Amino acid sequence: MKKYIVFASLAVLFLSACSSKEVYEPKKLSKDWEKTASMSESIIDTSDNVALLENRQVLSQNGELNVSIPEKQRVISLSDGRVLSASIDGNLTLTSIDDGTKKFLHLKKTIAGASIKDDILAVLFANDDIALYSTETNELLFKEQGGKVIANDSRIVNPYFLDDLVIFSTLDGKVVIVNSKLKKRLRTIIVSSDEYFNNIIYFNIADNKILAATSYKLLAMAQKELRYKYEIRNIVFDGTLLYITTKQGELLALTPELQVESKIKFPFAHFLGMISHKEKLYILEKEGYMIVVDKKTFEFSVHEVDIDDGFVFVGDKLFYVDNEKILIE
Repeated sequence: MKKYIVFASLAVLFLSACSSKEVYEPKKLSKDWEKTASMSESIIDTSDNVALLENRQVLSQNGELNVSIPEKQRVISLSDGRVLSASIDGNLTLTSIDDGTKKFLHLKKTIAGASIKDDILAVLFANDDIALYSTETNELLFKEQGGKVIANDSRIVNPYFLDDLVIFSTLDGKVVIVNSKLKKRLRTIIVSSDEYFNNIIYFNIADNKILAATSYKLLAMAQKELRYKYEIRNIVFDGTLLYITTKQGELLALTPELQVESKIKFPFAHFLGMISHKEKLYILEKEGYMIVVDKKTFEFSVHEVDIDDGFVFVGDKLFYVDNEKILIE
């Protein structure tokens, strides 16, 4: 009898804990956010800069493209005027957004990320190997074995082209710089060496500095390397400052040297996405709020907005959530 009482007490405690889960509750609300519109199709997959709809059409940050993705393929990226998609066994399709022409490559391994410039294809494989291919000849130009990968954050960064350089953001927390002409690795930069969820989730170049981040570490590198620990949800760079949101509900404005310019906390907030536009930041919060922040003063307003659970894709001036558009202007 005592055992049943103990089990019943534990069940009550468990249910109480679940029902009292703390969520973001703004102290003051402005008028509802009514800049919304419906889409005819829901999002079923997202990647770095494109999303896939139920009808297999591709959604870019600027709107829907007249490109259809084959069944059993997931969308990888939009790069140099082509949509890259791939099957789990490495069958890669490159589809022109201008005329719909397709090219196929059979790479025989699961692809995590890929980008293209002219006829040079850069691929990050799911086992963390990196490679360069010629799309004209299908020739393997460069390959390097990656590190050990146990578990990844779903936010994977596609390779970045800079003149003759290809910059790979790896799944084991590194930035690898390869010269595509010399077909040679020039440098490896370690952003983080955590064992789990250590892939690079953000990469950019600002003021001749490399900015890179994993889920738990932020790096700025020029003459020297600077690293700071943050549990990062979203990152945007507006050309002057770097804005990050964290799992602790914080919003921070950082210089390219990672010095904190401004900081504010929204208790228990779970941020879904962030857009920088003109003098404002627009942040979508999981409980159904649009938080609008002035970049200079960090004053903010909070607006209720209807959102459903589903894939979130951040566009140029709007958020896509499942089959809804939430516009910022």
